[in-house]
Amino acid sequence: MDHLNTQPHFGEPGQAYLNAYTPGDDFYQALIDTHRDLSDEQSRLVNARLILLLANHVGDLRVLREAMAAARAGVVPTAQTSDPS
Repeated sequence: MDHLNTQPHFGEPGQAYLNAYTPGDDFYQALIDTHRDLSDEQSRLVNARLILLLANHVGDLRVLREAMAAARAGVVPTAQTSDPS
């Protein structure tokens, strides 16, 4: 993962924060607010649209492929075994 930045990297241009975690907290609060009062289906649609909008903004296919692999690795074991019984 040479191109994907997985370290906290939140902020706003020109904004100085007293604590390093503050912009991350602000992002998570905005994300929660975005989903407030939505049905599960609406929430899934918002997530899908958000992913596509941010992917378009990033634009670098190397970074996007690394991000997709990292996201999938956290959900699907790399070596799945099947039990025929």
